[in-house]
Amino acid sequence: MGIQFCKDDQFHETIIEDIDETRLLKNKEKMKKIKLPPKSPPPPPPPQKKSGPDEDALERERLQQLYRKRHRARVKAAEKIQAWWRGTLVRRALLVAALRAWMIQLWWRTLLWRRILKQQQDLLKIYVIQEEAAVTLQSWVRMWQCHQRYCRIRNAICILQDPKNYFAFETSDSLQAQYEVPPNQPEFHIEILSV
Repeated sequence: MGIQFCKDDQFHETIIEDIDETRLLKNKEKMKKIKLPPKSPPPPPPPQKKSGPDEDALERERLQQLYRKRHRARVKAAEKIQAWWRGTLVRRALLVAALRAWMIQLWWRTLLWRRILKQQQDLLKIYVIQEEAAVTLQSWVRMWQCHQRYCRIRNAICILQDPKNYFAFETSDSLQAQYEVPPNQPEFHIEILSV
């Protein structure tokens, strides 16, 4: 099992062997307890068959080209993966920013709507108060006008029925007086008959 990554345009590969680390540590501790004589240098490698300078050089050159080709392919694959991951991160960050902006806009619209609604309710309350005051004043004025008319008519009746002026109307057989009032006002009809 291994981990491969690309850093500073260089390909890195870390190989991890599948060995239980606890066993490895225990074995090392046992080896420390058992003092082994120092290791002797490894035996020299067996001599290789010489096939010729040209064949070895060609083989090395071919292996190097193959390694470079694989290295370039791995670097390109790593760059694609990194570009995809960076794009994913950017899209995720943009989505989070867009959601936050949407939440702020929603909050602001709600706040504005509440302000407008409160202003409308305040204006409606003021309008209702003004209308009630106007209606009350109008009713008072109408009542005062009715009271004034009633007092004028009552005084006129009292003058007509005064005993001093009674003989002035004795010569006529009957006297009918009517008090004219506009049609939207209450009408009073007074009939005075002589006896």
